[in-house]
Amino acid sequence: MSKSKLIGLIVADISNDFYSNIARNIEDQAMKLGYTLLIGSSDENPEKFKKLTELFSEQQVDGMIIAPVVDSDEAINKLIGEEYPIVTIDRYLKNVSLPGVMINNSEISEYICDQLVEKNFDEIIYVGYDTKLPHLLDRQDGFDKRISASKIKSKRILIGIHNITEEVHSKLRENLDLNKKTAIYFSSNKLGIAGLRYLNDNNIRVPEDVSVIAFDETEAYHLFPTDIDFVQQPLIDMAKESVKLLDSQINNYTPNGKRVIFHAKYMERNSVE
Repeated sequence: MSKSKLIGLIVADISNDFYSNIARNIEDQAMKLGYTLLIGSSDENPEKFKKLTELFSEQQVDGMIIAPVVDSDEAINKLIGEEYPIVTIDRYLKNVSLPGVMINNSEISEYICDQLVEKNFDEIIYVGYDTKLPHLLDRQDGFDKRISASKIKSKRILIGIHNITEEVHSKLRENLDLNKKTAIYFSSNKLGIAGLRYLNDNNIRVPEDVSVIAFDETEAYHLFPTDIDFVQQPLIDMAKESVKLLDSQINNYTPNGKRVIFHAKYMERNSVE
């Protein structure tokens, strides 16, 4: 069959700096191979995700790079049944076998927890999502594994994907004790932004009153008076590999679930002491 030289990218939330940056890098890599990129945002909605896969299929794109959402298994398995070239990025689903690109979520969370444990905090608060997405559960499990091996007290705050700012503010108000030497680990940049806004609004100083580490870099961190420690994902490498894998699937489809795992880095700044 003739190729359209179009590929589709479905991200979970295009307003998130992580996905907007990954989209730009994927577009750059796709153009080098002669592809034009079509981009859609599912907004973490499985029905919208399904409609985007159907739309891209109707547009006869040669393949798709996708960030799966909860309950998107049926839509993805339908494409797999049609031997449609698909590659996942950032995320994966446990019951779906696809080639993909991701980071070492569990291991980087273990490392972050170890760094905080060494600082002898009275309490470490993990702020994550109330979700079934495996890559986010991997971050949570990595933290839990290392904190349970220490003698430091911890709290786990889980937030829904809607009303993030309001929930983060409410949960921090309930759980943050400034009489204790405390560190907060935000497991995504959106959670980190919401948390930093709460600290700023309440004149809570970082790192004097509380230490902070957040996942992923975002321009919003630069608006905060303190340079924030964060986890950096290798976006360019992830984009290159995802396009490479998809191009390979387009030219020689093979039903395998090979995942390429990259290593994230802890970028130490001035928000932990």
